[in-house]
Amino acid sequence: MAKSIKNILISQNAPSEKEQSQYKILAEKFNLNLTFNKFFEVVRISNKEYRAERINLLDYSAVIMTSKLAVDNYFHFAKEMRLVIPDDMKFFCITDSIANYLQTYIQYRKRKIFYGKLTFDELVEVIAKHKDEKYLFPCAEDASAVNFKKLEAAGINYTKIVMHRSEPKDLSKIDIKKYDMVVVFSPIGVKSFVQNFPEVTSDDIVFAAFGKPTQLALQKAKFKVTIAAPTLKSPSMVMALDNFFESGGEVKPVKKSPATKETTKEETKTTKKTASKAKKTASSAKKTSSTATKKTSTSSAKKTTSKQKTS
Repeated sequence: MAKSIKNILISQNAPSEKEQSQYKILAEKFNLNLTFNKFFEVVRISNKEYRAERINLLDYSAVIMTSKLAVDNYFHFAKEMRLVIPDDMKFFCITDSIANYLQTYIQYRKRKIFYGKLTFDELVEVIAKHKDEKYLFPCAEDASAVNFKKLEAAGINYTKIVMHRSEPKDLSKIDIKKYDMVVVFSPIGVKSFVQNFPEVTSDDIVFAAFGKPTQLALQKAKFKVTIAAPTLKSPSMVMALDNFFESGGEVKPVKKSPATKETTKEETKTTKKTASKAKKTASSAKKTSSTATKKTSTSSAKKTTSKQKTS
């Protein structure tokens, strides 16, 4: 029997106004009940952990910022260590919104601030124009190694510093049985789900996953990924969900028909018979070859004896 989807648990906080409207349109269009609940929380490392990294913020001439959280943590530890960030410190931000967020801590006009358009690749292009700088890269404990490799490929002199980590949340208040689908966006989200609901299987719930690392984490946890994003057709999760429900929005169980099983059995029998015949043929060939060799040896011996007598 096909599984119909109506109640969806999305492992994120309630979205911003723009995103909220997109999810609202999706919910109204397909009569869905959407619930938002982030599966993990981001925790700043302790001062003790920070000191253990033995990194002085003032030893670097530029900082790479990929999130508002990185900005908050950088200036938090500067304050904790009683450091004054010099006016000539350069900041390279992944987007202009992150660059503007710097104004929370510094006067924007007095600083040398650079930013990309949206992706890390675009930011690396900007950074590559300033190769003489010594960069500090504040990041998460589980930050993607892909970005580090891109910096190394561009020949950038950088040092990463872990300033925060993601930890699974307690989701015991969630009645997971009332949901038909769960949408996850990160490996830590998958880890949190598995820890909180160890009894759940792919037979109980449908999964939608954003990003290859998330999809691989689900597969490793033995869950089937029914909806995957981003793709060329579905660059966002909202679009992926829209396309899924537009095509019917039902998940049909995959079962082997009796005919298929019988066919498989017959194929197995045929294979065994063929193998048995092959063995017999090979055995016969060996015997024939052995007999022929013996006859040839006997014949040669007789001829040799006859020649000796004639002599």
